Amino acid sequence: MIKIGLTGSIGMGKSTTANMFAAAGVPVHDADATVHALYAGRAAPLIEAAFPGTVVDGRVDRKRLSPHVLGKPEVMKRLEAIVHPLVRKEEEAFLTAARLARRRIVVMDIPLLFETAGENRVDIAVVVTADADIQKQRVLARADMTKDRFQAILERQMPDGEKRRRAHFLIDTGLGMELARRQVRAILRALAACQ
Repeated sequence: MIKIGLTGSIGMGKSTTANMFAAAGVPVHDADATVHALYAGRAAPLIEAAFPGTVVDGRVDRKRLSPHVLGKPEVMKRLEAIVHPLVRKEEEAFLTAARLARRRIVVMDIPLLFETAGENRVDIAVVVTADADIQKQRVLARADMTKDRFQAILERQMPDGEKRRRAHFLIDTGLGMELARRQVRAILRALAACQ
């Protein structure tokens, strides 16, 4: 089974690209969606214990958690030490199910693939990218986004140029979604030919 690690900085179109892989019939494990589920479940009491006042009605309130961790690398590491092992367990369960279903290719949608050494858990790294101006425009159009928050997120992420350098394949969403869809299909054809 070939494990694709799909990554890309904020606003690059990674989620849209993950949906393209799913539409092509490839199982996708979404690390962000897993975190959201954990914030409403098993991780909530652990995070409340570490960051009192951040859980409301049994789920982590990201707006309350954010001031504790954004721009504070050491504090962020404490949060990651709670969340990442739980995400890994969910990832392992996904991979086990995919193996049992005899899937030939799976996608691991991991926003911080390189930042967390996640490339060591996958076979192929696919980086979703776009021009920096397009990225900024997309991100700042989000209702809950500010320039300061965008900057804090960028500082946590590896620069796009470095991600591109480490990639086995690139998908450029800045050139339009139809071209990105064709790039996804080309990657799947290339990988199928290797099996």
